[in-house]
Amino acid sequence: MPLFSTLMDPATVPHAVMVISLVAGLGLALGHLKAYGVSLGVAGVLFVGLLFGHFGATIDEHVLDFIREFGLILFVYAIGLQVGPGFFSSLRKGGLPLNVMAASVVLLGVGVAALAHFVGGVPLPAAVGVLAGATTNTPSLGAAQQALRDVLGPTSDLAKLPGLGYAVAYPFGVIGIIVTMLLVRSVFRIQPEKELEAFASEKKTQAPPLFAVNLEVTKADVAGLAIGRMPGAPHASVVVSRIMRAGQVTVARAETVLALGDVLLAIGPKEKVEELERILGKKAEIDLREVESDISSKRVVVTKKSVLGMSIDELAFPRRFGVKITRLSRMDLEFAASPTLQLKFGDSVLVVGPPEAIQEAARELGNSPKQLNDPQIIPLLVGIALGVLVGSLPLKIPGLPAPVRLGLAGGPLIVAIVLARIGQWKSLVWHMPISANFMIRELGISLFLTCVGLKSGGKFVQTLLTGDGVAWVLWGAAITLLPLLIVGCVGRFFLKTNFTALCGLLAGAMTDPPALAFANTFMGSELPALSYATVYPLTMLLRVLSTQTLVLLLMR
Repeated sequence: MPLFSTLMDPATVPHAVMVISLVAGLGLALGHLKAYGVSLGVAGVLFVGLLFGHFGATIDEHVLDFIREFGLILFVYAIGLQVGPGFFSSLRKGGLPLNVMAASVVLLGVGVAALAHFVGGVPLPAAVGVLAGATTNTPSLGAAQQALRDVLGPTSDLAKLPGLGYAVAYPFGVIGIIVTMLLVRSVFRIQPEKELEAFASEKKTQAPPLFAVNLEVTKADVAGLAIGRMPGAPHASVVVSRIMRAGQVTVARAETVLALGDVLLAIGPKEKVEELERILGKKAEIDLREVESDISSKRVVVTKKSVLGMSIDELAFPRRFGVKITRLSRMDLEFAASPTLQLKFGDSVLVVGPPEAIQEAARELGNSPKQLNDPQIIPLLVGIALGVLVGSLPLKIPGLPAPVRLGLAGGPLIVAIVLARIGQWKSLVWHMPISANFMIRELGISLFLTCVGLKSGGKFVQTLLTGDGVAWVLWGAAITLLPLLIVGCVGRFFLKTNFTALCGLLAGAMTDPPALAFANTFMGSELPALSYATVYPLTMLLRVLSTQTLVLLLMR
């Protein structure tokens, strides 16, 4: 039948779609199965791909390469958009020790690979391939192959060994990171739930919880002063939203002059509000939010592009509409709405004032849930194109036989982090709904692992059971496990690194998206992605450089 022959022809598109869908679907189903409370997660796709590849399921090589790389791009770009807003603050607060530990993983792995060559007798081209596979780093494999072609010539048979070493070592490279996470948890008797709670609390210290307190003006030295000119600095992080005088509640403005007996509703961090209490007088016995008045409050979402990048002071809402923004929520953090705080797409602000005026302010800010859920396809495609461009730029380093490139994994990730931090440029908004980000991320990693499994499956068993395959697998396991276990134990025992951050660090040090996906599932949170993204750029550069450097130093 023509339909059957089309589906079975490896050169056709329907065949490719069918095989990839089957492998990815069955792999994800396998990943959901648990044994002793542990599941493979998305890594199950790799093993189903190896099985299909072993039994002869093939796809056109060019189609396979395209889908593999495009899947990788989708995954790392979505990760970059997710972690970008918090990346730079995370880098400032804890980036140095995390990057030192990640660099140690890289250097220890290179040392074990050198031992495999000198002590174990593994040919250098195979050793760099095993290093790339054991660390699940495809760009370093490409860099090693390019360096070998430059040194040995494009027709040398030795240039084929890295790919085989990569295929043999890759499966345990994925498993080894997962095994390390489980071992560290077991050895140190870690409770993931408590670690996650502690890590989340640590991240929220940059935006401490807000308290609403009613304060009465009882000190004569502040009577007659405008709210915006109160003595001391605590009010810089405290917002006064309402004021009651003679039983009437109105919106508090910076120019509102204080009088004895006034009651103010102040919102801010606990210690700042308490400091303001000492300045004004005492806590009031009345709650202005419960006093009957024409003042109400409403949550409004910022979606209008014309206000993005404007500060709250520049909006001039008290003067224009008679309302005041008192709180701003962004990325699960809540801030007191200080005058200099700039608006970003998707921010949720609390507006206080008369209901009609609040509606006018809401129209000014956008407040469109439909626009908030728009996946922003054009910025997505522009960002991917920029990422590919950055990843393709050659970085010439003296002494290396070929220029270094960040590749299709590093370029899109770094560009996505930067664009997510910028947030908006003219009409382009780099915001992606959580559901859309999750779908793109899971689709990308599933496509990538499907293609890696199919491509490696044909020779995997043969190489594993014959020749030097067993030795390569063992050396690959050593390259994977030894650096991770050493750094994991040192990080936990001596540096007291939180286990949530440690999981992201270990996945990032191996530039391993499946391990990150496992860590997110294992911890029940996306927080490991923060430390993953913190160490990923430096690690990717070191991985690419290290394989090329080994070839340069030891092949000549």
